[in-house]
Amino acid sequence: MKIRTRFAPSPTGYLHIGGVRTALFNWLLSRQTGGQFVLRIDDTDLARNQDEALQPILDGFRWLGIDWDEGPDVGGPHAPYFQSQRQDRYRQAVQQLLACGAAYRDYATPEETTAERTAAEQEKRDFIYSRRWMAETDAQAAEFEAEGRKAIVRLKMPREGTCEFHDAIRGPVSFDWAREQDHVIQRNDGTCLYHLASVVDDFDFQITHVVRAIEHLSNTPRQIFIAQALGYSLPTYGHIPFVAEPGSKSKMSKRKIEQYLKNKDFKSLVESAQFIAGRIGLQTTPETFNPVLVEFYQQVGYLPVAILNYLLLLGWSLDDHTEEFSREEMIEKFSLERVVKSEASFDPAKLLAFQQRYMNRLSLDEKVSGALPFLLRANLVGDDSPSTLDFVGKVVAAAGDRLAVFGDILKFDEFFVKDEELVIDQKVFEKRVVKDSEAGHRLTEFVKVLNVCEPFDPAHLEKCLNDFVEGLQIKYGDLMNPLRLALSGKAGGVSVFDLLAILGRERSINRIHILLDHLKHHN
Repeated sequence: MKIRTRFAPSPTGYLHIGGVRTALFNWLLSRQTGGQFVLRIDDTDLARNQDEALQPILDGFRWLGIDWDEGPDVGGPHAPYFQSQRQDRYRQAVQQLLACGAAYRDYATPEETTAERTAAEQEKRDFIYSRRWMAETDAQAAEFEAEGRKAIVRLKMPREGTCEFHDAIRGPVSFDWAREQDHVIQRNDGTCLYHLASVVDDFDFQITHVVRAIEHLSNTPRQIFIAQALGYSLPTYGHIPFVAEPGSKSKMSKRKIEQYLKNKDFKSLVESAQFIAGRIGLQTTPETFNPVLVEFYQQVGYLPVAILNYLLLLGWSLDDHTEEFSREEMIEKFSLERVVKSEASFDPAKLLAFQQRYMNRLSLDEKVSGALPFLLRANLVGDDSPSTLDFVGKVVAAAGDRLAVFGDILKFDEFFVKDEELVIDQKVFEKRVVKDSEAGHRLTEFVKVLNVCEPFDPAHLEKCLNDFVEGLQIKYGDLMNPLRLALSGKAGGVSVFDLLAILGRERSINRIHILLDHLKHHN
């Protein structure tokens, strides 16, 4: 059987990391069998839809390499793929459900329905609608309409027995029909709601497997009822665990970032990204620049394969030791049988570990290509000329493992700013230079060494510095600390010898003189 799966986002916000994990599982399942993956836009909630929110969803999938065979921008034999454009089809299904007695027109006012619900709560019993204002004939409908009432259409759910089905992930599942509400499937303005639309679309688009988040498990009985009443064959259902908060079993939410910042790894993730965003002038808000959203990772320079590999293991495993999978291996090895039932907690440190592994495997040219856009946006370089690329390559090589994401290149701005614009960490300056009365003298004397050290490369620079330190019989750090500060403005970073070699003789000496001048004026 050729499997057809779907992912159905609503254009009411950006692409949630949990939604991507669901889409990934569907995509892998379809690709494994040479089937099709369909992208459908569930936009029946017209009041909440935002046209501008759809594009980031499509862009996010494209960035991750999750392509779709049918859907927006692609088309297909079952178009249109927007539920807002399929209302006529849904209304046909409503008429079919009314005709077979699986649905009815309800003329209750919102106040009357609320009164029944309130009474049930006060009596501490489950609320089940009385169907008092149900119109089973046209004559009854006419009487209600004569009173000025408007009809909605509800499902006429069974009041006894059970709904039983096999979940591909959770096994046998059973729901009591008596606990099901008479769910509304059509508003009084004629527009149809999600549950009906979803069932009709899954049938029309020939979806074989409905793999979705566990939150939708409780929706399944009403959708099975609709499908069976319409004479549809049922797809295979599978409900995956949600992505939980860091160190918690609660569902991850973009509205709880302040709470997550109490987790040191999450805080580190956010602060690092905020630094990058600030340097490239990215306008951010908690709604759009948020680790719960995929765009966040794209904007700061994560690798798509690292994101996918990490998300694959949030709720699925091949065995107890294999963690890394190429895209091809993900497709080959994935199965619903190995999806776990319990929620999977989002771990920022583990995500970063995956990112660093994949980053370290890139060639120097690939790293330069990924880092360059950030330097251009931050106005730290002005072009992509061969000389620029060569210089950036030297910085990237010196940064080594410190370059965890492409945006991290901005943390090495000391290589790119003009000498006179280098910002000196004043606390370090006070500690390493001002309080050390000999620091200025040692730097002055070392300039003489730099003037004659040949060749001006890391290996020879290290020998020149070691000889200088031994000659003065001083501690290594007595020169290294103020020298690093003069060159980079910071207390830490790449090797001092790489700093000297990349900056070159003239810029290195110039920066030392600037620091000495700063010390002179400070005194």
